[in-house]
Amino acid sequence: MSEAIREGEEQRYPFTPFPRGWFRVAYSDEIAPGQVKALRYFGRDLVLFRTEQGRARVFDAYCPHLGAHLGVGGEVVGEAIRCPFHHWEFDSEGRCQTIPYAKRIPPRAKVPCWSVVERNGLVLVWHDRQGGAPDFEIPELSELEDRDWLPPDVNFWKVKASWLDMNENCVDQAHFKYIHGTLSIPPTSARADGHIHIAESHFRMRIPGGEGDAELVTTEHGPGFQVVRMSGLIDSLLMNTATPIDEDYTDVSFAYTVKTEGDTQKSHLAEAIIKDLKQQFDHDKPIWENKKYWTRPALCEGDGPLATYRKWYAQFV
Repeated sequence: MSEAIREGEEQRYPFTPFPRGWFRVAYSDEIAPGQVKALRYFGRDLVLFRTEQGRARVFDAYCPHLGAHLGVGGEVVGEAIRCPFHHWEFDSEGRCQTIPYAKRIPPRAKVPCWSVVERNGLVLVWHDRQGGAPDFEIPELSELEDRDWLPPDVNFWKVKASWLDMNENCVDQAHFKYIHGTLSIPPTSARADGHIHIAESHFRMRIPGGEGDAELVTTEHGPGFQVVRMSGLIDSLLMNTATPIDEDYTDVSFAYTVKTEGDTQKSHLAEAIIKDLKQQFDHDKPIWENKKYWTRPALCEGDGPLATYRKWYAQFV
């Protein structure tokens, strides 16, 4: 039996839809002090809240008492969240600290609590199916605090595909020409260092008034946080975060910023570049949503360093 027939009978992806790493669950400005928000990621119901002192916390959604959803009617009380059903209160580590009608707190009165960091304007959680602690960090992006760069233009998509299909594009050098219209297939190199993967591509592309050269450097810190820097025509940065919602869908967000240094001409070029980047995503989306993942693809010369990328990502699944 051919591999195509064998794989066609299996599930769409031969690996977990919920890899290990840091993943965005919100932008920081989406959750104010005292606010509570219900979430759905990794096939699980979660609750995000910000304490009165400003600390973002993420718990499993359901109260261990009688199962009420803490994100639907729950309230922040100081540094704790209060269940809407019987007003049990859980501190910022998920431990029950108050039951208004009981003196003794049951030992099992605890809500599973997720590791959270806030960085680059994002609220990120650590996911590990084995329950392991975080073993790498997400870097600070200096461009986001630099006044020479535009405020990030944030966009969201819900995509019926794995993070891997989307992120693997960075080493698929041939698709840049045939999907995105670059003037040639850009030579692409890749290297891995622990949880970090770096791909570099060199482009010849159409720009307003002619053609220009650009360099693209894509740096991934695990499967959920990708930074794409472009230089040559103008300096730009794309912060890409992809968080699995369930076994089928991924929540994708791109935040674009461009270095204009207050130059009006550069601002006009920045607008054109951001518009083009959004269109590129829309070109890719129907491919991602309808493709099949082959464990052993029929690769050819010129495809790019896909093997390097797949060897790197295996550590997260």
